[in-house]
Amino acid sequence: MFSIETFLAFLAATALFAYMPGPALLYTAAQTISRGKRAGYMAATGIHLGCYVHVFAAAFGLSAIFAVVPTLYFALKLAGGAYLIYLGVQMFRTRVASGPVPALPEKSTRRAFLDSVLVEVLNPKVAIFFIAFLPQFVSPHADFPIWAQFLVLGTIVNCAFTSADIMTVLFATEVKKRLTRTSRFQDLSRWLGGSLLVGLGLKLATDRS
Repeated sequence: MFSIETFLAFLAATALFAYMPGPALLYTAAQTISRGKRAGYMAATGIHLGCYVHVFAAAFGLSAIFAVVPTLYFALKLAGGAYLIYLGVQMFRTRVASGPVPALPEKSTRRAFLDSVLVEVLNPKVAIFFIAFLPQFVSPHADFPIWAQFLVLGTIVNCAFTSADIMTVLFATEVKKRLTRTSRFQDLSRWLGGSLLVGLGLKLATDRS
């Protein structure tokens, strides 16, 4: 597809972007702190699958629409921000009984997964990232067609980002274990998680970039 030097540069840049603290890692941490380790993993899985929408969009040129139709980009960004804020408010409204931390219902983990897929799909910045980043490493002279190169490189990037999400879940879980498992901590965790989601939603909706 391209030289080993180019591929190593691609891997280095991908790792840098993946493990740089950003909205996706904060979102995964918020889900883990407020809902638990299992929900964190489900959130990471949802983000991973949702990201493939942007990978395929970049591969087949659909993401380029955002560059020529700014209104569509702005509308999708507002929708994504509003949904994050909604999720944060829902965390604020959740009431937790006193006592040990209860097991998370299956419905809650499934909801964390579905929420995460939707949050990722509604984030146009992910689409812009792929159409800005991947072409730097795509060669029109390679044996593989350009769309196939996009799919391969996009999958590698997505897997790297997911590895960072999983590390975030593990770290957030350890932090949570060290804190007292009382209703006070549960209230604090859901308020912290909700605040992170509302903050991310406001940033996404108001960011001018």
